[in-house]
Amino acid sequence: MQKKRTHHSDVGQVLGGPAGHRGGPRGHRGGRRPWGDEFGFGPGFGRGGGRRAGRGDVRAAVLVLLEEQPRNGYALMQEIEERSDGVWRPSPGSIYPALQLLEDEGLVGVQEGGSGRTFALTDAGRAHVAEHRETLGQPWKAISGGMPKDAVELGDLIRQIAKAAMEVVRSGTPEQRTRAVERLTETRRGLYLILAEDEEK
Repeated sequence: MQKKRTHHSDVGQVLGGPAGHRGGPRGHRGGRRPWGDEFGFGPGFGRGGGRRAGRGDVRAAVLVLLEEQPRNGYALMQEIEERSDGVWRPSPGSIYPALQLLEDEGLVGVQEGGSGRTFALTDAGRAHVAEHRETLGQPWKAISGGMPKDAVELGDLIRQIAKAAMEVVRSGTPEQRTRAVERLTETRRGLYLILAEDEEK
């Protein structure tokens, strides 16, 4: 019997994408959403889960954290990720422009030291935070939307699986792609069995 030939799109089909869809799982091309969006675990999950993080959210988070102590940009990103239970980790492309804007407004100052640039609130910044404390709140909680930790871990795992599958699509041999489809099909069936077993109890 001739072995079924596995196309690139077959792996995407197992992960939720339509077979033969141009642009496939790579992103928005051809009308496709990014990997994980169909499950609720796309770029808005794990990097801004309950809702998308806006410019105001980043600004508020920076102000609140800098009131506690001076921090550099990397420390701010880490702290936001930790406090949101991994749901939201702002990118450098959002943190540093926010810091620059706050510096231009006179709310944040830069401290040069051996560890590089550290940011701290100015007197005006502290007064601003005190005046708007209720409005600033804790932005990481609003972004995470109270997402349970196990759901966050599941979303992270789904993205990791999708990334590994795309490596097979790009670099794997036909035989490897066939094995990947078989393995993912088994996993998908297993997940549905978990739900079915719980319903039967």
